[in-house]
Amino acid sequence: MKDCKQQWWKDARFGMFIHWGLYAKLAGEWRGQKTPQVGEWIMRHLQIPVEEYRAIARDFNPVGFDAEAIVRLAQDAGMKYIVFTAKHHDGFAMYHSRCSAYNIVDATPFGRDPLRELADACKEAGVKLGVYYSQAQDWDEENGLGYGKPDAEKDYAQYYRDKCLPQIRELLTQYGEIGLMWFDTPMSMTAQESQGIYDLVKSLQPNCIVSGRIGNQLGEYMSTSDNFVPTLPYAGDWEVPATLNNTWGYKKDDHNWKSAGRVVELLTRVNSRGGNYLLNIGPDGNGVVPEESVRILRRVGGFIRGNADAFYGTKASPIYPYDLSWCMFTCRPYHLYAHIMDGRTYVHLPCVNTPVRSARLLQTGEALNFSQKPPSVSGVSRLFVDLPPRPDDFPYCVIDLELEDENIEFDTLDKL
Repeated sequence: MKDCKQQWWKDARFGMFIHWGLYAKLAGEWRGQKTPQVGEWIMRHLQIPVEEYRAIARDFNPVGFDAEAIVRLAQDAGMKYIVFTAKHHDGFAMYHSRCSAYNIVDATPFGRDPLRELADACKEAGVKLGVYYSQAQDWDEENGLGYGKPDAEKDYAQYYRDKCLPQIRELLTQYGEIGLMWFDTPMSMTAQESQGIYDLVKSLQPNCIVSGRIGNQLGEYMSTSDNFVPTLPYAGDWEVPATLNNTWGYKKDDHNWKSAGRVVELLTRVNSRGGNYLLNIGPDGNGVVPEESVRILRRVGGFIRGNADAFYGTKASPIYPYDLSWCMFTCRPYHLYAHIMDGRTYVHLPCVNTPVRSARLLQTGEALNFSQKPPSVSGVSRLFVDLPPRPDDFPYCVIDLELEDENIEFDTLDKL
């Protein structure tokens, strides 16, 4: 069981991932060939030679990047933390690295440090900042894993010593407090190498959380596979990293956006199982967040902020099999929150045994008519709640059930 020990992360429930790098300028296409895969892997999927990929930096001038606007967007969406890709698998540092000139300050006409700007904006807004760092794959380095000659022929120890560890040290000493380090794809790293990174992080920032993708069973919380929402909850702390469309890095032709309703449904499903939801945005080659991403996230935020008590600081539903297509549960002491996903105005919850003191619509505080019948001959209790009509395009609402007991009792499945 993994435990991140940091209460801010346990309470946050919703965060913003930012995948942004040189690949954003390509927007999913290289010399007329479109990648069918995610945008940030275009260098590998289309086998772009290192020197040709490096040349993209000479014209990379994303003057539309606005760190303060991105932090405001995260807040508008109800997100409590941000994770920024300081270096993805392509090896290009999206911050001012002193140990590699292949970085956005020294290698591009942009000449600014977006991580510095983002760190300052997060600090000003009170938003926790996390950093993504690809610790094993580096397609620009001769001895980085994942590209070029076979990994078995590489001296990964040289890359690990001369670039990986020094850059992690930079990230943890140049940008103030870092809330978490989000590692990825450990590949063939040894337990000793993963431990070395973990120990370095903790030596520099003891309160910094380390993600489970550091590898070799280390890390303080578990990260699921991309976009994977488990059927059953995991023990300990865990998180689902997810996309708004089909890619992480920007692709101009990917318009398969999740609706705001779908995002709220997925967030609720993850939270109802006790996990956090880390939802990605992919700024374009000019540093601008796609308009559709902004629209979706702001609408999501309207529902999240209006029902904040049902998300932040909540616990998993004590009886997860009762998650239905139209109803999911989160809870806190003396409160059970029923997230209603469709437009029904009469709710029958056959599973709540704890006596209910009151029912209200969480977002407005409106008192709701309800009745609760004691267990019948079969031992099953009955709870009925009336709901007002809601908009057809997104009828989501939360019923706040105030309970007479701190502990929530449900009927067992064999009684239903």
